[in-house]
Amino acid sequence: MNIKRNIIFSLELRKKDGVAISENLPIRMRVIYAGNRVDFSTGHRIDEKKWNTETQQVRNGCTNKLKFSSAEINDDLLHCRAVIQSVFKEFEVKNTMPTPAQLRSEFEQKTKMLGETDKKVSSKSQFFSAFDEYTREIGKANNWRSATFAKFAAIKNHIKNFDANTKFEKLNDKWFVKYVCHLQDIVKLRNITIEKQIKEFKCFLRWAVKQGYLSVSVLDWKPKLKTTPKKVIFLTREELDKLRNYKIPATKQYLDRVRDVFLFQCFTGLRYSDVFNLKRSDVKKNHIEVTTVKTADSLIIELNDHSRAILDKYKETPFENDKALPVISNQPMNRYLKELAELAGLNEMVRETTYKGNERIDTVMPKHKLIGTHCGRRTFICFLLSENVPPHVVMKLTGHSDYKAMKPYIDIADSIKADAISKFNSL
Repeated sequence: MNIKRNIIFSLELRKKDGVAISENLPIRMRVIYAGNRVDFSTGHRIDEKKWNTETQQVRNGCTNKLKFSSAEINDDLLHCRAVIQSVFKEFEVKNTMPTPAQLRSEFEQKTKMLGETDKKVSSKSQFFSAFDEYTREIGKANNWRSATFAKFAAIKNHIKNFDANTKFEKLNDKWFVKYVCHLQDIVKLRNITIEKQIKEFKCFLRWAVKQGYLSVSVLDWKPKLKTTPKKVIFLTREELDKLRNYKIPATKQYLDRVRDVFLFQCFTGLRYSDVFNLKRSDVKKNHIEVTTVKTADSLIIELNDHSRAILDKYKETPFENDKALPVISNQPMNRYLKELAELAGLNEMVRETTYKGNERIDTVMPKHKLIGTHCGRRTFICFLLSENVPPHVVMKLTGHSDYKAMKPYIDIADSIKADAISKFNSL
């Protein structure tokens, strides 16, 4: 017996308040045979614009809200097709036409059996050994730096201290709520730090879902934490001039090179790690060519009068490993920058607001205490945006690939422009 059938993957169209929704739509598998139509859930969702109706697959390079890639989702769709085909084959061997209820029951039974296999694997695999496997494999594949390994080691230690017998089977909403309370009450972490740790932890969980250790539903949980956007610390044009023009005392000449390196960041937008690794061979006639340490982006940054003058100042001075600038290690660099900023009079009081649980914490301190190497890159970005340089051009210069990461700077630039226009009121 040969059962003719048509298997179609499509998005399940939905409405909210009478308006069609185009984001996070369920992907369903529709099976049509012998005048019957049966719909199955694939367990995945995707935005409408990321779905290719012709190929009945997620478009290449796209991800969904749970960060599953197109390759991962499309593999699962092929798996669903293979399972339903095997169900039909079994009925064909029996020379029997299945009812819709029988077809659904057999499909669910087969996927349940696969789920039970995954569950056995999960129970045999210790949570923490899987965590180690993740950091080892993904760390090597993505060339993690020591700071990233340290970050995941901290997450592992927090979980161990919370529950040394953590298993994949325990992970549910109740577990997460208790874990967050542990981070708040015992570890004394602030909400913004907890939010970051949960985000990193979910990277591991997404990997664990792919390995069959746990259900995708675990990824749906989100912490409900009060947070405020982190304040972007940058120098205004007046503050930058103060720093440039400050006459460094004879007893503190070690600050001169620190200032030059920081100003070079302000005029190029380079991260500290990229200035540290800048070689003389990276410096061309009118630009510098950099492959960034953090993201491996290849950037070409035009030199301006200020950045060129700093490079020229040191072009005859030999440095170890043929470095272009006298960059010291990050920790003393940050310490000296704070000292320099205080001497230069960058004393505007800045308030930062954070939350620990429901407790609001306001910290007010002079700006010089908040200045570090990354302030140079932020100053570069804020200055260009305030001068009406289009965001996409700034992103090309800085290597930002995500507009979301650029948005806080755009908001600051809009605020600067509004303040500048308001000054006409005093004329």
